[in-house]
Amino acid sequence: MGKIPVFRSFQTSILVLTLLRSFDAMVLAEDGLLSNGDFESSASGNGTWQQGTGDGVESLDSWSIQGTVEYVGDGQRQGNMLLVVPEGRHAARLGNEAQISQGIKVEKGSTYSLTFAAARTCAQLESLNISVPPASRNMDLQTLYSSRGWDAYAWAFQALSDDAEVAFRNTGMEEDPTCGPIIDAIALKQITTPEKDKGNLVVNGDFEEGPWMYRNVSAGVLLPTNLDVTTSPLPGWIVESNKAVRYIDSDHYTVPEGKRAVELLAGKEGIISQMVDTEPGTKYTMSFLLGNAGNKCQTPMAVMAFAGDQADNFHYSAPAIRIYEPNNVTFTAKAQRTRIAFYSIYYNTRTDDRSSLCGPVIDEVKVVDLSKSSADPRSFFTVYGLLSSLLVGLSVCLCL
Repeated sequence: MGKIPVFRSFQTSILVLTLLRSFDAMVLAEDGLLSNGDFESSASGNGTWQQGTGDGVESLDSWSIQGTVEYVGDGQRQGNMLLVVPEGRHAARLGNEAQISQGIKVEKGSTYSLTFAAARTCAQLESLNISVPPASRNMDLQTLYSSRGWDAYAWAFQALSDDAEVAFRNTGMEEDPTCGPIIDAIALKQITTPEKDKGNLVVNGDFEEGPWMYRNVSAGVLLPTNLDVTTSPLPGWIVESNKAVRYIDSDHYTVPEGKRAVELLAGKEGIISQMVDTEPGTKYTMSFLLGNAGNKCQTPMAVMAFAGDQADNFHYSAPAIRIYEPNNVTFTAKAQRTRIAFYSIYYNTRTDDRSSLCGPVIDEVKVVDLSKSSADPRSFFTVYGLLSSLLVGLSVCLCL
């Protein structure tokens, strides 16, 4: 009888440890908006948008603040300028050298991507610093990619510990200390590098793994320059140019295959690339699908595709039936690592909105060793495209 309490004590200890582990799992940041990441919870102080004093808030739910942070609202004006609130009814504006930050629980060693909406206000050269120490990045807000007045961006970091602090800081100095970028809809997503498909040397060639996407907004997410592939918000890929490319989803855009794809913007200033493992002297074929996002982008649309020392341009001719066209570049590897890359040949804008940048879409990028391939990937894409065309055509005939 004397041993029963000890056994029960042991059971209780196990139960407590289980609950603690469950609690630890619960407090880990989940994919989606950060706590009050949309700034819809109330703020206190003189900076509420209803009062419009611009003196800054004293506190902001779930966020620590430094400097002048204004709680702005939909419809708020500053002189003759209408302040843009990207999502919902409220957002935060960072004054000169102002900062907001939030502590989060993450998994050490994992890679995370932050998605956020940003708009500039008083100055064209406004910029924003995003950091999860020791990682840090200055984001230039000079280029506005859409006419809505704001854009969504993604930035990635690797967690060096289980505790992290996300911070957004305005590094600029304006004559008006309350001027500065507006930020909103801050979301987090844990991302992983997908395994290569059998026979395909490209990592994440279907672009299915990437940053958090807004479910109710057809904005896409801009991927700015990021030369560090280990912390890219689009695993496997590097944006190595001055301008961004747009990550799009099938809920809001036309995507050739699956749920995700990349839209190339700003001509030669928007380059996406990847280094793939190759054997010198071996012949390979890089194949990809070329399409349009279904967002009324002006023609002509074309991409320049690079595979090692080979390059070719491909024009999208808007086929009547299919939403994409299969293309390929054949090359012989000269080294153990070969660069593949894409950019849009033209600077395209939408036919219904000349202020919004757009461009061709790429998807399903594959690099195949022809000596190990049972079939030429060009033949696969050709047959697949023909079958798709026949099926769509048959459905049209049946509808008629």
